[in-house]
Amino acid sequence: MGLELQDEAFGFGDIFKEPEGFFPPPKPPTFSEHRMLSGDTLNIRLVGSHPLYKKTTRNGLKVKTSSNWGQVPGLPSIICAIMGAKTVVVTDYPDHDLIDNMRINASACEKFIKEQPSPLYVEGYKWGDPTGSICRHLESPSGGFDVLILADVIYNHPQHHSLIDSVKMTLKRSKTSVAFVVFTPYQPWLLEKITAFFPKAEQSGFTVKKIFERVMDKLLFEDDPGEEQLRRTVFGYELRWKAEELDRQILS
Repeated sequence: MGLELQDEAFGFGDIFKEPEGFFPPPKPPTFSEHRMLSGDTLNIRLVGSHPLYKKTTRNGLKVKTSSNWGQVPGLPSIICAIMGAKTVVVTDYPDHDLIDNMRINASACEKFIKEQPSPLYVEGYKWGDPTGSICRHLESPSGGFDVLILADVIYNHPQHHSLIDSVKMTLKRSKTSVAFVVFTPYQPWLLEKITAFFPKAEQSGFTVKKIFERVMDKLLFEDDPGEEQLRRTVFGYELRWKAEELDRQILS
């Protein structure tokens, strides 16, 4: 007897069904404007009502190919595409709402992208998985990307090894290739675990260099606990291949 028939047989009916209005309606998406150095303004759609991952993004960067992980709205990738990158792939965890939001932003900003058809692609991706869905957009899928942008992802410290594996599978083996890692310690008491990413990266064939530290004017999550100064600070690092790693093949 199926579950529905059992419910009817024993007289439960809809007793376990939540009444209409039991759950609050989902908050509508909000939008945030980002003004580029060119003067163009991008209207970026955020997931929900909180501007998660909204940070000032410099837009003087010109690259050939790039992939952006994290940063739900996809702003860094959109800017790379507008600035003339040949191929740009923006990724996040393969959740329907996250990926759909990035596709909406990519479509809305397509008018600013001179290269047509658009070089901007959106893909769901789980760290550590095979990278074919990302690299298939490259002219040479086995070659990897010139630039990776890891935006607010290393806070997920249990997944550091999977994240590093994905970087190794997708960053082009070149002296000029770079993975930018940007983060804010929203949970300062986890800072040691978060920054443990960098020695792990060094052990995996990368050099690590701190490139900036910037204190923001406002907190992103004002009611959260922990040291305020750290929660307002954005850190930037870059990963590059060690010399002995350059001749090895990318394994995807």
